[in-house]
Parts: sequence; structure tokens; C-alpha cells
Amino acid sequence: MQKAGVSNMKGVATDIVCYRFSEEGWSSTTVYVPSEIELTIYVNQQELVTILCTPTKLNSLVLGFLYGEGIISGIGDVVSMRMCEDVSLADVRLKNPDYKLPTQRTITSGCGGGATFTARGQRVDSDFVVKPREVLSLMKQLLEQMELYRLSGGVHTSALSDTRNLLVIAEDIGRHNTLDKIQGECLLRELSTRDRLLLTTGRISSEMLLKAAKMQTPVVVSRHSPTGSAVSLAQDLGIVLVCHARGGRLQVYTHPERLDCLTD
Repeated sequence: MQKAGVSNMKGVATDIVCYRFSEEGWSSTTVYVPSEIELTIYVNQQELVTILCTPTKLNSLVLGFLYGEGIISGIGDVVSMRMCEDVSLADVRLKNPDYKLPTQRTITSGCGGGATFTARGQRVDSDFVVKPREVLSLMKQLLEQMELYRLSGGVHTSALSDTRNLLVIAEDIGRHNTLDKIQGECLLRELSTRDRLLLTTGRISSEMLLKAAKMQTPVVVSRHSPTGSAVSLAQDLGIVLVCHARGGRLQVYTHPERLDCLTD
């Protein structure tokens, strides 16, 4: 029997035969595993980086990565972008043909060994306030819409939202890639990321906070744990860090006054 959603996941999940052991003994079964590719990004015919990713929303991933790293300030800086999926290559041409690409990179803790050229983030100045029950409702929505995860597991899901609805959703084997995909899709759709929430299923580490700061999203929510560096960085950047958001509970690590905790 074909699982729900398989027809929409062509090229993103692969069906394989595996052998399962239980108290009843051995049996063979067909399962789905997430696909992955090594996407190499060229900017002005210069190789910038290779990203291990899930082959969905690749245009958004590339644009979001370039924006997050400060290589572009908006969609207007891009003259053309050609995606060669058969060789996993993105060819981006900028309005400035003499742009000098950054050379010093940091290998992040993200799945697949992500890379960043940005070491510092900009502070988020916002009066945005959200209630705990709104955060928990949004996390519930996110868990209900994890299409690829329900099919195969092994991926992270993130979303940009206002206080009521999920606006953009992205899934990828790399949690940092999901934020780049969200940023890129927002650039393509001319959708503001300022004064929104970022929700994710993955661990929150420092590079996730740097991407959130670039997007000027004042609230970051995860169903899992933060690292110590992420907590310190969120405090410095003015970001409300909420983790272990599941069921009817959550934990606030920074700036609790902006989660309206005392009035909910």
C-alpha cells in the first residue's frame, strides 16, 4: 500500500527494502528514506560552497543562504540564477560582476556540516509580544504539517509564522537549511520576516540564532534543546528563545517579558 503523500515526494524520498526484526522474527518491508544531494553554489562563476541538502525548494535555499551570509541584500542584487539539478549545481550571477566572495568560513554544527561566512549577528529590536498558548498552538500546527518527516523521518521541519498561522514551511536534512529555505522563499514572495516567529523541530545552536537575527525574527521556538552558546547569543541579540515546546508546556530561556508570560 502506498503511503499518503508519496506521490508528492518524488525525488525527495526513496523507497527501499529493509529487514525488520521483532519478537515474531524477521520480515522484509518497504520503507522511505529522505534523499540528499551535494549542491554546489557558484557566484559570478566562482565556487562558493557545497551544501548537503534535501532537493526541495533549491532556489529558495540558495537565495536564503546568500542573503544570510550578506552576499546579497535582496533579490534585486541577482541578475540570474540557473539551477542544474542533474549535476547539483546552482549558477548565480550578481548585478556587481566584480563582487569579491568571502573566503573565511566556519563549519557549523548543523547536519551535513553546514558552513557560514558570518560570525556576528545584528541585534533584533522589536516590541513583538506573543502568548505561550499561541506558541504551543503554532508548534502543534507545525507537527501536523511535517509531510516528509511523517513519510521517512530523518529530516527537520521549520516554519515562519505570525501569531496564528504558519506562513512558510521548509523541510531538510539540515536544520540550518530549513531557515535558509524560509528566508529565500520570503525574498521570492516579497514576504517580510520581521516581527514573526521561527519554529523548528531541531536543536537550537548559535548559527540558527544568527540566521534568525538576520531575518529580524524576535522569537525562536523549538521542541528540542538549545546549546549554551545559543542561550548567550539569544540574550545578546534580543531574541526570545523558547525550547521544549510540546504538548501544553514550554521553557523560556531569554527575554521572558516578551512572551507575555505573566499575563497569559
